[in-house]
Amino acid sequence: MDSYEQKAAILMEALPWIKSAFGKTVVIKYGGAAMTDPDLRKQVADDIVLLKLVGVNPVVVHGGGPDINAVMDALDYDVQFKDGLRVTSAKGLDVVRMVLSGKVNKELVNAINYHGKYAVGISGEDGGLVQGSPLSKEHGRTGSVDSIDTTVVDTLISDGFIPVISTVSSGADHKPLNINADAVAGRLACALAADKCIYLTDVDGLYADFTDKSSLISQLTTQEASLYLDESKTSGGMIPKIEACVSAVKGGVRRAHILNGTIPHAVLLEVYTDSGIGTMITDEQDI
Repeated sequence: MDSYEQKAAILMEALPWIKSAFGKTVVIKYGGAAMTDPDLRKQVADDIVLLKLVGVNPVVVHGGGPDINAVMDALDYDVQFKDGLRVTSAKGLDVVRMVLSGKVNKELVNAINYHGKYAVGISGEDGGLVQGSPLSKEHGRTGSVDSIDTTVVDTLISDGFIPVISTVSSGADHKPLNINADAVAGRLACALAADKCIYLTDVDGLYADFTDKSSLISQLTTQEASLYLDESKTSGGMIPKIEACVSAVKGGVRRAHILNGTIPHAVLLEVYTDSGIGTMITDEQDI
């Protein structure tokens, strides 16, 4: 097959997936090395714009852990994690807010808007989008999601924009909270009745044995994913991703995916190819 035939075959493979995804909302949680590498960030931004142009409504929720750590290290702040989540002191929250909403969010908005006037950057504080409460005394100002009000996101989508959301949010005490982006993405996907929730990370997906790269799990039911957690087969930052995927699917999202964001155009490969990539979590009847 020559290059012209290959290109035509790729386009035709994408056709049914373009039709099935048209008009649907896809929440993309963007994090990991794909955020810190400028070339990868450009590719992710390109993918998001292409989704928009072929009729999908992408909504981007982002983290920014590496950038936060870099600033905290420079300021000689203590960086701690508990149960895979950042411990956020009152002083550390100022850094989180500054980095996520002031730096990372605007870099991603700028990358998307290279192609035109598409992206608008907001935070969980804007329009009362995300309301939360502190997880525990030990976690400090790190919170969990209590409620989602999609009014501001719905307005942006209806006006043709791509919402890009940092997850600094509001607490019941009217003080900001640092809420894990994985959790926000899952809850937001439910609230928006999204078709998919895609998590971009630094690994290919879930492994039966992380030391054996041939043991990648391509599909899991929510029950199997919960058992995976109960049996302590994973740790650290992957825990909130799996929990968020399970919660999203149980909340009505058709499918949740964990992908390696360092693979060029990972989002397009998942949405518009027959085989997809990474690990998919869905209800048993959809397998």
